[in-house]
Amino acid sequence: MENKKKILVTDDDPDILAQTKILLEARGYEVLTADNAEDAIRVFEKNDIYAAALDLIMEEMDTGFTLSYKIKKTEKGKNIPVMILTSATYLTGFKFDAGTKEEKSWLKCDAILNKPVNVDDLLMKIEEYYSN
Repeated sequence: MENKKKILVTDDDPDILAQTKILLEARGYEVLTADNAEDAIRVFEKNDIYAAALDLIMEEMDTGFTLSYKIKKTEKGKNIPVMILTSATYLTGFKFDAGTKEEKSWLKCDAILNKPVNVDDLLMKIEEYYSN
């Protein structure tokens, strides 16, 4: 059996979760999903995750940042790309960014992508992480 790279996708919107899963699987990845932060941590701890894509606003306004922090502070989590997916820019007008080393350190994520997320852009950010 082929050993596919596993991407953890967390979103409380079942439609976005299903769509992202289908698109990533079509590109050859195994996708593990969670619809809340607690389940996401459980999935992360039990699997060898290649990358994580986390919705920003779930149970709380900052759930994605909190979840990213929890993942990044683990030994295996500090060595994988964690992407925050958000529609907050459209809702608030405030643009989040993780483009600099300082922002990545403060936000504890490797990139922030605005929804709707183009899966090719997500995969490009993941591969950029591994090429640096």
